[in-house]
Amino acid sequence: MRKLRYLSEQFQIFGEFLGAEPFGTGHINDSYVATYDQGGARIRYLHQRINHHVFKEPEALMENFRRVTEHIWRGLHAADVPDRSRRCLLLVPTREGMYYWHGPKGDYWRTAVFIENVATYDVVKSPTQAYEAARTFGTFQKQLIGLPGGRLHETIPDFHNTPKRFADFQKALEADPLNRAAKIKEEIDFAFRREEICPVLIDLQKTGEIPERIAHNDTKLNNVLLDIKTGEGLCAIDLDTVMPGSALYDFGDLVRSATSPAAEDERDRSKVRMQIEMFEALARGYLASTSDFLEPLEIELLPFSGKLISFEIGLRFLTDYLLGDRYFKIQREDQNLDRCRTQFALVRSIEEQEKEASRIVDKIMNECSRKGQAAIRHNGIL
Repeated sequence: MRKLRYLSEQFQIFGEFLGAEPFGTGHINDSYVATYDQGGARIRYLHQRINHHVFKEPEALMENFRRVTEHIWRGLHAADVPDRSRRCLLLVPTREGMYYWHGPKGDYWRTAVFIENVATYDVVKSPTQAYEAARTFGTFQKQLIGLPGGRLHETIPDFHNTPKRFADFQKALEADPLNRAAKIKEEIDFAFRREEICPVLIDLQKTGEIPERIAHNDTKLNNVLLDIKTGEGLCAIDLDTVMPGSALYDFGDLVRSATSPAAEDERDRSKVRMQIEMFEALARGYLASTSDFLEPLEIELLPFSGKLISFEIGLRFLTDYLLGDRYFKIQREDQNLDRCRTQFALVRSIEEQEKEASRIVDKIMNECSRKGQAAIRHNGIL
């Protein structure tokens, strides 16, 4: 509490610090929600320590963060959007006017206004919830079309470079510093059988067949805030990985994180499956925000993207397991291996339903053509 009290004094927060507690379930950064007495009202702020071992250039990350949130805020303000302070993260500057504080021990911290009366979920509860999450992330992408100031920084170079992720896995397998490879032959074989899908999106971007876009790049369900009363998607959060990418990375990660009823580290793989009704809800929500600017090939590849990103994240968990759990936080032994197995089980399920998923996307786009975008919002989802 003493450290957080001292931290709070570095930002332009006025009032009495009452206390703070850990917040969220993220793997990378440390987050705390702090309460202040401001004129008799209790106001909360979110303090986050940026993991500068993962994000090697925190200053560049925070420049991205500031540019993106200020641009979204200006758009919301110009459109006179109601409740707009809940639809965009608002950074609090330091006493010196910076948007991050670099502590004497090398830590980097940022502070944002805490958005009240919202909820996040690790596992999707309903098609309506999936729809709202996808619509919110699609809106986020749309809001950033035409962002001024040049190309954003790559906060983690090659973050969704699946061929490089596969190469990293191969290096970890060859090194095998903890002799773990012997117990994961099934997972190793699974990965090598799917190596050929790794370069598909990267190659299409290189040839210009699909465009580079500003992407969130980490569209897990728990990175969108939903209104606690109405369930409406309000705001995308955890913007550390917002950088140049592909719309397909974002939709693919939605499929990965929101279509299976199982937790990310579920040990019973029979519970892991892509629920096709959840996929349809995601596709409807996402296309409600994006169908007017996505290229036809991007739309066609939406089902494939879920398979690719699930495979990629599975590779990352497997690589980290081989190397001794250096990147992703774990709370128990073999947790990263369980996370890998869950992702690979989801890949299998997506493969079994890929044709049906493509048929659903075609159906939605046909509805758009016949009736306009409003048709996406119906058909029993809401």
